[in-house]
Amino acid sequence: MSFSVEDDGVGARLRADVAQRADALWEVALALHEDPEYAFAEHRAAARLTGELDKAGFVVEHGVAGMSTAFTARSGRGRPAVALLLEYDALPGLGHACGHNLIAAAGLGAALALRSVLGETAGCVLAVGTPAEEGGGGKVLEAQAGVFDDVDAALMFHPGVYSWTRAPLTAQVQYRVAFHGRAAHPTGNPAEGIDALAALIELFNVLTSLGRRLPEASHIQGIITKGGTATNIVPEYAEGRFGLRAATNSALDALVAQVRAAADGVALATGTRVEVERATLRYDHFNDSDVLSERFAAHLAHAGIDLTPPRPGIQLGSSDIGNVSTRVPAIHPFVAITDEGSDHTPEFASAAASPRARSVLVASAGALACTAADVLMDASLRQRAWARHGGEGENENGGEGENRGR
Repeated sequence: MSFSVEDDGVGARLRADVAQRADALWEVALALHEDPEYAFAEHRAAARLTGELDKAGFVVEHGVAGMSTAFTARSGRGRPAVALLLEYDALPGLGHACGHNLIAAAGLGAALALRSVLGETAGCVLAVGTPAEEGGGGKVLEAQAGVFDDVDAALMFHPGVYSWTRAPLTAQVQYRVAFHGRAAHPTGNPAEGIDALAALIELFNVLTSLGRRLPEASHIQGIITKGGTATNIVPEYAEGRFGLRAATNSALDALVAQVRAAADGVALATGTRVEVERATLRYDHFNDSDVLSERFAAHLAHAGIDLTPPRPGIQLGSSDIGNVSTRVPAIHPFVAITDEGSDHTPEFASAAASPRARSVLVASAGALACTAADVLMDASLRQRAWARHGGEGENENGGEGENRGR
């Protein structure tokens, strides 16, 4: 028989605990917002969050997975276990234009409420500090280090311009493509030159043609990072960086193979030598736990916020939560803090410090706490979540060497 924390008053107590902490949580969110820090350098944010968790009695471990700004904070031990994911990196030049200040504060509030209401008898609550979602992939490194190996669910929410039960997040990776040619004077001995920049530009042309017939959600975006040193020298070296996205991990593998084939073909046609190498960790596509997402939506409805399924055809980007979702049941619902524009804009950064953002923070922290309590207290829910947990399960590194970055 299915159980819900709403049935015996636990949910109401968790929401009441979060409500009592509302001012303190908002203070944390605003402090992060006013002091943005970037990938793998979020030292003050991590110190503030771990300080709150340590003060509440959590056992804090710093420097998790080899990252100085990653942490875990544990209350209780063993199984069942639930992880609350805290993001706190900002966007260079834009600050918290993705609302990670709210994600961190909501995860913090949920963790504190769970320890306060349930104590340590219901299982293990793990607050996981996850650096560099915007530019590095802290969750990828944590997943590889085994942080989620003994966890039954991983929970977080994300502020947005939609209120959706789940996140249609694609698989994503970046590649460096470099062409080697031969320098020459463009008028003195042009026939001796092999133009590496011309080869790179030709690759852009080929990939533009390829892009016209890619499946939905597949995408290639490239930039030239090195294109020569002077106009009176035929470029002997040119380099580009290409971001690749696809709906699933296997679709991304297929896209990578197409890009490699295109680069090889251009090199053959132009007489250049080409290097193609992965430049970032790969973000897997997000595999939503519908069982747990439905619970979160039901709990959030108590705050008057209704979530709907995502609108078909809209892709909202990629995130390293995908790599967690291949290992354990996970949720990543969106909750709107504004109804206009998009994240990664100055306007969204302002919205992340607005009165509406405060209301969403408190409501989402309560819903996260209730969902986590359901996972800890309901064995049948855990069984159903694991039974429905699936996805393609490919290696998150695509079988290639590791590089930090995004």
